[in-house]
Amino acid sequence: MSPRRGLDLATIVEEAATIADELGIEEVTLATLAKKLGVRSPSLYNHVDGLNALRIQLAIYGLQKLLAAINESLQNKEGDEAVHAIASAYISFARKHPGVYELTLRSPDADEAEYAAIGEQLVDLLVKTLSYYELGYEKAIHSVRGLRSLLHGFASIEQKGGFGMPQAIDESLKIVIQTYLNGLRVKS
Repeated sequence: MSPRRGLDLATIVEEAATIADELGIEEVTLATLAKKLGVRSPSLYNHVDGLNALRIQLAIYGLQKLLAAINESLQNKEGDEAVHAIASAYISFARKHPGVYELTLRSPDADEAEYAAIGEQLVDLLVKTLSYYELGYEKAIHSVRGLRSLLHGFASIEQKGGFGMPQAIDESLKIVIQTYLNGLRVKS
């Protein structure tokens, strides 16, 4: 196989994301990726320093997409409407990008500055959104963790086929988020 013209990091990451979302993150290997791109595995090393570095790039890619989706969902919204929009965007992202989503969950290592910076932007956006509820920064951070846990749990159970009852899944999400929001209003 001859090297493909136009091969760059963005192309590699996007193709790896497609593999992750269609087949699962465990199927993203340099050999599989090279075959899909029509190049030899060593050609990938011109752009990415091994499988671990590729996974970091996929995590960055995923967080960027998630942040963009949440930002877009928040246009002209605040309060409960904004939090429902965040939940919907988050779950939609997890549905559309199950493989990439999996990589967005871990905390970055100290040498992963770009990943950490995007994660901070996401947390800041959520804290800003929750400022509507006048929680104070400390409680807002705890509330962001709670929201993230709730949404991740929901996404994970759905991805594993755990919602087998006939009730509409999106309606369940609305009810769960409203219950969370009702809890934010309780002053302790």
